[in-house]
Amino acid sequence: MAPIPSQHIKSGDAEIVYWTVGDGPPVVLLHPFPVDHEFWMPVAENLATRYRVVLPDLRGHGESGVGEGPATMEKHAADIARVMDDAGIGRAPLAGVSIGGYALFQFWRKYRDRVAALALFNTKAPADNPEARAGRMQAANEVIEHGTEPFFEGMIKKVLSQPTRDMRPDLVEGALRMMREMSPEDVAQVQRGMAARPDSVDTLKTINVPTLLVTGDEDPVTGVNEAELMRRHIQGSQLRVIPKASHYSPWEQPAEAAKLLRQFLDSTGTASSAGSRP
Repeated sequence: MAPIPSQHIKSGDAEIVYWTVGDGPPVVLLHPFPVDHEFWMPVAENLATRYRVVLPDLRGHGESGVGEGPATMEKHAADIARVMDDAGIGRAPLAGVSIGGYALFQFWRKYRDRVAALALFNTKAPADNPEARAGRMQAANEVIEHGTEPFFEGMIKKVLSQPTRDMRPDLVEGALRMMREMSPEDVAQVQRGMAARPDSVDTLKTINVPTLLVTGDEDPVTGVNEAELMRRHIQGSQLRVIPKASHYSPWEQPAEAAKLLRQFLDSTGTASSAGSRP
């Protein structure tokens, strides 16, 4: 199933591009850094028999522009709102992986009336500690100076499990192909934006919509401990762990990710009550 032609919109100082696949109640899926909307396509094709799946390229990723200065969570959240406006969506379930989750915390703080449910994959609520923040800033400087390829090769080891790297060269190459859409400037400004993101632990306690938490059993970046922290703070949330998966769990195990997400959407009924603006 192929998505319809991409939609190009202006959001602040950047052009944001998104795709739509399927028909039915809307669901918005946000990919991780540093890939793009294609990350979600294997899952989206499963959901598309029942839902209208909206797949943006986040600011600075894929075909979307990065704009001026760091790609902050405030900018990402505003971009998501603009995509929903353009797609005629008033309120919907939203799912995000890693940076997609960071953006959703900000989206919840500013646009919570537009959130019918949340699915947070391989993400975490705390802000970067000083060491992690310094690491992002150093990485931003290094990609400008030395190019992105060493950075992307290093990322693969963090985001895909060892079995995937050994046995699924197609998934490795697919991830690298998406990553290579980003320029050094894109990577640097997105890293700077993540380094500046606020702590969202207190935000968790305010989330009062159905929430699914998913991580991979081999995720070294945002594993079970981070997911468990979110589960403790988000009342009524449910936690699922995808086996044989690392930080990119929906990319590595799309059938399992699609099953969990579809069961969640079907069981909450939030998608059927969400939809277009009047």
